[in-house]
Amino acid sequence: MRLYIAEKPSLGRAIAAALPTPHQKGQGWIRCGQGADACTVSWCIGHLLEPAEPAQYDPRWKKWRREDLPLLPGRWEVAPKPSVAQQLNTLQSLMRKAELIIHAGDPDREGQLLVDEVIRYARVTCPVERILINDLTPSAVARAIAAPQDNRRFRRLSHSALARQRADWLYGINLTRFYTLSWQQQGEQGVFSVGRVQTPVLGLVVTRDKTIEHFEPKPFYRVEALCHGTEETGQTEPFTARWVPTDADQDHLDEEGRLLNRDLADQIATAVQGRPGRITEARFRDRKEPAPLPLSLSALQIEAGRLFRMGAKDVLDVAQNLYERHQLITYPRSDCRYLPEGHYEQRNTVVQAIGKVAPDLEQACASADLSRRSSAWNDKKVDAHHAIIPTARQRGSGRLSEAEQRIYDLISRFYLMQFAADAIHREGRLALKIGEYDFRATETAIAEPGWKQLEIRQREERQEAARTPLPRLSVTDAILCESTDIKERKTQPPQPFTDATLLSAMTNIARFVSDPELRKTLRETDGLGTEATRAAIIDTLFRRDYLVRDKRHIRSTAKGQALIESLPESVSTPDMTAVWEATLEQIRSGEGDPKQFLTDLQSQIRQLMAAPEPGHGLESGQPSGGVHCPKCRAPMREREGKFGIFQACTRFPDCNGTRPIEDTRPGDGTGDAPVPCPHCFSPLVRRKGTKGWFWGCSNFPACRQTLNDLDGKPAVRLPNTT
Repeated sequence: MRLYIAEKPSLGRAIAAALPTPHQKGQGWIRCGQGADACTVSWCIGHLLEPAEPAQYDPRWKKWRREDLPLLPGRWEVAPKPSVAQQLNTLQSLMRKAELIIHAGDPDREGQLLVDEVIRYARVTCPVERILINDLTPSAVARAIAAPQDNRRFRRLSHSALARQRADWLYGINLTRFYTLSWQQQGEQGVFSVGRVQTPVLGLVVTRDKTIEHFEPKPFYRVEALCHGTEETGQTEPFTARWVPTDADQDHLDEEGRLLNRDLADQIATAVQGRPGRITEARFRDRKEPAPLPLSLSALQIEAGRLFRMGAKDVLDVAQNLYERHQLITYPRSDCRYLPEGHYEQRNTVVQAIGKVAPDLEQACASADLSRRSSAWNDKKVDAHHAIIPTARQRGSGRLSEAEQRIYDLISRFYLMQFAADAIHREGRLALKIGEYDFRATETAIAEPGWKQLEIRQREERQEAARTPLPRLSVTDAILCESTDIKERKTQPPQPFTDATLLSAMTNIARFVSDPELRKTLRETDGLGTEATRAAIIDTLFRRDYLVRDKRHIRSTAKGQALIESLPESVSTPDMTAVWEATLEQIRSGEGDPKQFLTDLQSQIRQLMAAPEPGHGLESGQPSGGVHCPKCRAPMREREGKFGIFQACTRFPDCNGTRPIEDTRPGDGTGDAPVPCPHCFSPLVRRKGTKGWFWGCSNFPACRQTLNDLDGKPAVRLPNTT
């Protein structure tokens, strides 16, 4: 029996529709054809298996304890997901009977792993083939079924996904436990989740919010000169030119080249007013701008966020529905903006389908020049999947919602742009010398819109006033500065993130990295997260109360800010996780070693846990190196009561935490750091009981941990964190 295993039921049904009839449906499978042609189609429902919980490796790991960290499994295990256990059992039963298995997971890293892990879990021994389906239309599915490949060709893709899965387990579980336990020791409540992608994304938002909060506007000045040519040139129309700074002016400019010195602005304006000058450069040209490429998922999410203010997850959900239910678009979780060259032959049927599904684009379809061939069709640029485009299907499975219609329309416009003429920009530039100062005047206008006619214009978008064309002067032509004007402006803080700009930041993460070599590396990767995970990452940060929405803006909460301020920079910045993606790509291409990747990560986790205590940014406690309150971890100070001197919380009367002053440090009082309780990590104190000296937890009676006294110090060996 041949067994097809799809990633999800919708794909399974599409595969069955392309296979011989009759069809017999069962619980989690479809049998197709008869006799020698008989085969069975089944499917996963997302991941049927998940990484094992810590307690599955060691029962002691179920409880969160500092001394157990880091958790490093010796042999990796997976466990069935309870919610889909029935489908896993169905697949295992079918795989035991199969003579050939055809892997039909989605054509990406996770899609490869998702089916591979089930095949490994079932200890399959029969041959396994692989088919790649980007498009759920019957013809595309039939083509994929007719071109199977050996599944072993894709093992590196699976290794990359598995390395990512195990690395996320190591990083997320160990650091979440480590920082949560550290902060609970300092009086904080709840879990502080740390992840290799979600935390740097949160760091981007926190950094932006802090920049806005502490931004101090500064005035800057633009010196403009109203000039005109002389009668000898025949070009006497006035035009405005702006002063251009030279190297000698750098001390008076900010990092963006804006003039901050008013006295210098006045000096320039006075020096050139009424003075003659000459043209030092004259350039006029018509510049062609080709159409943008079809959309990837991130490009679609950014455009939809900008135009329709849709959240990233909403865009993905709508696109997934257009793909699975309606079969109106190709595979949506794509990171590619190019198309296979063979798809060019389908342009007629795709354009006809667009006109039927999106009546508003009917005229654009009729005027499309199908003899044009843009740079989008390029086999060398297409890997596992291609750009998102409409399919040849002319109607959906039911009426499209408003959001579905908008997303389909947007995808269709970018496809139709491939058959539209280039936009032509009319550009001009004049460089002037007036006395000792340089000025420049520019002109830009759209001479022929071409593909830009297909762009969606926002209603609130203010159209720029038409600029007067520059006079066609030539080099060495004389000009006269008729008057000058100094325009005072104020620097503006950066805008808060929106869904569109946060996604753009994640996909172009190199902009936020200072190291030039690392920035160069990151430009060649996909950025922070993947096409398929970015929306879910942002959604997770909202669910964990790290982010909130302020109308269309995304802002960090106090909890999110406290987390980022308390973390080492290597955890809260995008450098490390983006390098992860580059390493995973090397594993996929055969240039990287997944075992070495995980070994290096384990060393990094140990180093992070050996670093100084986190928590310095939390509002409830500001550790200063002295004694801290056992209740809230705030600093303590000496006070005198009826029983003598003692340590009292500086937050009294809001907190009434106290400590005996003579016993807050081990040994003979020479200034050694307090030894933490091995159970709750509050400082130990030395006490005398009926059987002599011993050490007890300062958090008594909430914690009753005791230790023997050994020469004035607690007889405990602290966990090795090096």
